[in-house]
Amino acid sequence: MPDTTAAAQSRLRSLARLALAILAGAALGLGQAPWAMTWAGFAGLVAIVALFSLARAPRAALATGWGAGLGYFALVLNWVTEPFQVDAATTGWMAPFALVLLAAGLALFWALAFWCAARAAPGRRLLALVVAWSAVELARAYVLTGFAWATLGSLWAPTDALQWAAWIGTHGLTVVTLGIAVLVVGGARDGRAGLPRLALGLAGLAALVVGGAAITPPLQDLAGRPVVRLVQPNAPQHQKWDRSFVPIFFERQVEYTAAPASEGLDRPSLTVWPETALPMLLQNADDALARISDAAGPAKVALGIQRVEDGTWFNSLALAGPGGAVEATYDKHHLVPFGEYMPFASLFARIEVGGLAQRAAGGYGAGPGPRTIDLGPELGRALPLICYEAVFPQDLRSPQRPDLLLQITNDAWFGTVSGPYQHLSQARMRAVEQGLPLLRAANTGISAVIDGAGRVLDSLPLGEAGYLDTALPPPLRVTLYSRTGDLPLALLLGLLAFTLCLPRRRVSVDGDSATT
Repeated sequence: MPDTTAAAQSRLRSLARLALAILAGAALGLGQAPWAMTWAGFAGLVAIVALFSLARAPRAALATGWGAGLGYFALVLNWVTEPFQVDAATTGWMAPFALVLLAAGLALFWALAFWCAARAAPGRRLLALVVAWSAVELARAYVLTGFAWATLGSLWAPTDALQWAAWIGTHGLTVVTLGIAVLVVGGARDGRAGLPRLALGLAGLAALVVGGAAITPPLQDLAGRPVVRLVQPNAPQHQKWDRSFVPIFFERQVEYTAAPASEGLDRPSLTVWPETALPMLLQNADDALARISDAAGPAKVALGIQRVEDGTWFNSLALAGPGGAVEATYDKHHLVPFGEYMPFASLFARIEVGGLAQRAAGGYGAGPGPRTIDLGPELGRALPLICYEAVFPQDLRSPQRPDLLLQITNDAWFGTVSGPYQHLSQARMRAVEQGLPLLRAANTGISAVIDGAGRVLDSLPLGEAGYLDTALPPPLRVTLYSRTGDLPLALLLGLLAFTLCLPRRRVSVDGDSATT
């Protein structure tokens, strides 16, 4: 008879390992906003690496990686249920399925990394984990249009260590973080023989934080800098397109635009309204833009609006000058799948399922890509980012270096628990990577002025209507990451992966070499 007791014990151990991996993944998620418990998150990461080191077979390692990913993504992406509650009677039933399927699907990236690492030679497994895990996190930003939300490197956003993003980017921080965790686990596992590696890991951790503080740029002198105004109407998503509320939100934004300059500051040179701030199409907005321009006086106004060209709808930003004349437009190019468009649209159309945020039956069209718009000699050139685009470092690589980043967003879709805070945190990382100030106008918050070191200089809290006047910080020096992007990191990971695949050579007793 087969030993059923041994088989049952093996299954129990596997379930216990999976449960521990899920818990460790959730602990890692606590390092992300709004919890911002960096050291709890790092402890969770160390626990995940330790569980991997105990997995004897690739199958067990795969389950560990998938469990850790499931716990991590289920926690940090809990906000994905919020868009389905806007029209709860129609789409509310989809919410739990969306969260579970998204978390389980993204966890497959980690499962693949752990499985590949476990197949490396015994002495190389931890190094292989760093390479494979870093590679899938980088791939997550690009594969199938990418979903770079809450990357491991953004664990350091609440600390001075985020300043390293100016040199190596957020994905580079992921590699460094995993490398430190592996040194700590490997050193602790090997007892006295591992003390040098443990010491190196702890020293690297200290250098990451202390060195980050040392390279943090000082606060800039804002005297004489142009003033900008951010407008936040606080329009809940379920009311945003309601005909009875549309005039209320429009008049509120016009009132804020016309308000006198804040005490001690000059009249704003630029006013920024959030994503889809106007309810009509751009070609029908002449009267509205004229009113907005009259309210702004000589200042230009950048605002979110939809437009149609040759039958295709675009989610756009328009820059309105004197008299409401449109001086420039930018069309969002990195669209949200299942939000602004539907992959395999014809298939979903058969069951009458469309993107949650799309306003046209076929969804939005994608714009041509990143480009700057001229705000005038006082403000310089801005690189527009509409909502989701601020999540992707690669979306900020325009042919011409801008003077500032300009994000308009509608975070009402993200609820009030975690999504808006994570979105702001990622915007801060983009400012550091580029060394550029970032203006962020959000429909319900959090609107903020961020300098090139990622510091939030002033902000409007979540769920509060109002406007904010502040001096625009100047750009910092050109960062290394803004010049190189992710290509050097991708090449390095590829080289390391190739090296790990090479056979190891050992020397036998008689001096002959052998391949293993």
